[in-house]
Amino acid sequence: MGIPLCVALARYSPVVGFDIKSERVSQLKKGWDATGEVDTEDLRASSLVLTDTLEDVAGSDVFIITVPTPVDADNRPDLSAIRSACEMVGGVMSKGAIVVLESTVYPGVTEDFCGPILENVSGLVCGYDFFLGYSPERVNPGDRENTVERIAKVVAGQNEQVTETLAEMYGAITTGGIFRARDIRTAEAAKVIENAQRDINIAFVNEVTQIFQKTGLSIFDVLEAASTKWNFLGFQPGLVGGHCIGIDPFYLARWAQDNGYEPEIILAGRRINDGMGAFVADQIDRMLEEISHGGDEGKGDILILGLTFKEDVPDLRNSRVIDVVERLRELGYGVQVHDPLADPVEARQFYDIELLESPEPSGEYTCVIGAVAHRAYREFSTASLANLLRPGGLVADVKGMWRGLELPDGLRRWQL
Repeated sequence: MGIPLCVALARYSPVVGFDIKSERVSQLKKGWDATGEVDTEDLRASSLVLTDTLEDVAGSDVFIITVPTPVDADNRPDLSAIRSACEMVGGVMSKGAIVVLESTVYPGVTEDFCGPILENVSGLVCGYDFFLGYSPERVNPGDRENTVERIAKVVAGQNEQVTETLAEMYGAITTGGIFRARDIRTAEAAKVIENAQRDINIAFVNEVTQIFQKTGLSIFDVLEAASTKWNFLGFQPGLVGGHCIGIDPFYLARWAQDNGYEPEIILAGRRINDGMGAFVADQIDRMLEEISHGGDEGKGDILILGLTFKEDVPDLRNSRVIDVVERLRELGYGVQVHDPLADPVEARQFYDIELLESPEPSGEYTCVIGAVAHRAYREFSTASLANLLRPGGLVADVKGMWRGLELPDGLRRWQL
């Protein structure tokens, strides 16, 4: 989220982009953004100063924090990255500075968590010597339409003057307009429910998908018909991962619990979506058992195409494809994974998976699973799939990207 914002702001003001990862900074200085969010020519043409040396950001007028906000093993909010960032900023900021949080949090984090840390480290007084602001990031990874230069930006400051300063700063970079939230907590709440809403809507589609699977209906056929109604919402089924939709609802749920309310719909949506990987694997296993009539020949090697959390992005964080991998291995299948965008080192580090360099057309796979709809996979032909599968093999289309392909005799099809 940080680098597109840096480049956009640098068109209007002097900007220093800081990251603790020296390798990341080095790549960006060479004009390469590993996330694919900023083109090389835009990076090289920018006046942006990139650094991994904290002292280089000292004396800045505005500090914008865009660090991750994950959850721990028990799905509780993990604010350790925000704490570290605030400690760093507190050590270099001067009187008059504005500190803006963009990370997704529950209401109160900016003022009740960040403010005291910044005060303690800097020795300055919040609301007098320095000021707080919140402006949630809203861009969608891999989306070249709804970029930071085009989206509506929500801003909120500790006082009216700070709000207007942020409105002017962000207003210079976006054509989408500025919305001044009532206060910082309102802006924090708005962001966290944006992602929770999407999670719940996808959970509904995933639940009816599971119902339809029991009756022989395909969710994609049903959605195609239902979407002809003018106000039908176009959500799709699938594996809900990533560092936003699959995580942020837990921030809202925890905040609700801390305030004496036990959320039901929010957590129910999370349970449905988190169980989708195992459901997909079980359905594929059932289909393969039917093909083999329960014999051992139904087991074998399965090729999964795609490991990142969504199509056409290289981000592996919190990808739920791993749930499919692990469940199939539990069921006795050998599983191999290919992804043209994923970093093999990260795949090994995050999931202990050795990515294939390329899916060999060996004709030996029992099943090929289209788990992530990368462009390379969307462009597969019938021959591409047939060359990977043994006779009687199964094409498992999780994303519905091969619905238009007519498979040759002998190959089977399964889709959500």
